[in-house]
Amino acid sequence: MELNLLDRYPKARRPIDERAAQITEADRAIARRFDREFFDGDRLHGYGGYSYHPRFWTETVARFRDHYGLADDATILDVGCAKGFMLYDFLRLSPRFRVAGLDISPYACRRVPAEVHPYVQVGDARALPYADRTFDLVVSINTVHNLPLDACKEALREIQRVSRGHAFVVVDAWRTDEERRRMQAWNLTALTYMHARDWERLFADVGYTGDYWWFIAE
Repeated sequence: MELNLLDRYPKARRPIDERAAQITEADRAIARRFDREFFDGDRLHGYGGYSYHPRFWTETVARFRDHYGLADDATILDVGCAKGFMLYDFLRLSPRFRVAGLDISPYACRRVPAEVHPYVQVGDARALPYADRTFDLVVSINTVHNLPLDACKEALREIQRVSRGHAFVVVDAWRTDEERRRMQAWNLTALTYMHARDWERLFADVGYTGDYWWFIAE
């Protein structure tokens, strides 16, 4: 179901036209390594410094808990967990949550908060190292679209496989020609991005039945 569970996440003002005038394919190639340059390097290569602040995920993880009715000991997986900040806020919300995180970046996984370090591992979204129906909730924010189309489909199938009921993904999309223009100007790492209705057809094709929302370049 199309569902905005990021409505409590702070809105950012993005200098899209300014970035479009500067960014090159070389910058994109650097960003797609997902190493120090992406997380803590130049702004043209990614975040320009990615550090924890409670204003980002605190209210959103509470939104997830309330919407999905998660028990205090629920199992939660973050696919593309980066530095583990969402997982950290899940544990702040309920220390009994059983969390897991997976990310392609060794750099990011080495820099997670100490509280979540035991629960995070380097891995590939196309082959999640978990048994079927392991997690009460699987979340993947702005991750699967970083894969080529066929690999993106594999990742969605894997998310579906390891969830025992609830999943929520966010992917790069557009709904208008202007949003498409802005997305193409802003995009740094995504290899699969398309109209929202095309995403919905893809979800149906791979058997993904969880919830979803869009990252729209605004």
